[in-house]
Amino acid sequence: MTSERRQRVPTVLVVAGSDPTAGAGLQADLKTITRLGGYALTAVTAITIQDTQRVHQVHPLPARQVAQQMRVCLADLPVDCIKLGMLATREIVLAVADVLAEWPRIPVVADPVLTGTGGGTLLDAGGREAFLEKLLPWISLLTPNLPEAQMLSGLTVQSVPEMALAARQLAGDSQCAILVTGGHLPGEALTDLLWLDQQVSLFHSRRIPGTGFHGTGCTLASAIAVGLAQGKGGKEAVSLGLAYLQRAMAESLTLGQGQRLLHPAPSL
Repeated sequence: MTSERRQRVPTVLVVAGSDPTAGAGLQADLKTITRLGGYALTAVTAITIQDTQRVHQVHPLPARQVAQQMRVCLADLPVDCIKLGMLATREIVLAVADVLAEWPRIPVVADPVLTGTGGGTLLDAGGREAFLEKLLPWISLLTPNLPEAQMLSGLTVQSVPEMALAARQLAGDSQCAILVTGGHLPGEALTDLLWLDQQVSLFHSRRIPGTGFHGTGCTLASAIAVGLAQGKGGKEAVSLGLAYLQRAMAESLTLGQGQRLLHPAPSL
């Protein structure tokens, strides 16, 4: 007769859409969290029909079902961090915000998935407004790329100083940290900017040769979420997440006719 053993591992609840290529969305989150030693729970927000070239269709789930998935996981399992990805509609954004308000002590990492890397709208216009007004107050760390920072802040974001201005505006008076990733800036040297506790930290790296990586935002946010689930501070979790993303990009695979698929790198 064997006794039940409860092993404690960093547990992350992922709320995001499904990607059949497994390069982004829930599938990329699962691979990243597992590779970094965590355990991923999932709440599906939408089914996407996409390949490595573009998003063909998006089919959101009813908002109530998304919230129910989250609530049953949060009530039953010890969730250490919540990672938000594609939310698709205003109704889902509002439903997720209601759930987060019920568990305010759990850190939340949000990748503001507005459009697909290969095109396609992944959050409707009403959802963007609700994201800023209703959801952002419950988010611990937001990870926009340059186009997303520009869309959410309403500012022009084409340089590192402008990244800082956008991050400061997005954070506002909240305690939300903002990581603006600089992969869309030109040049071989990359700079990512973290706005945390009213201070700016810069992270520097070299551009990985090649273009068209699929799922970088999902992978980065999930890697950071594992760090927070492990109890690491925000700056350390971001640093480890960025390093993991660099390695995953360096080992990316060209399997389809479009974007390269990130290959899970060894844990750091």
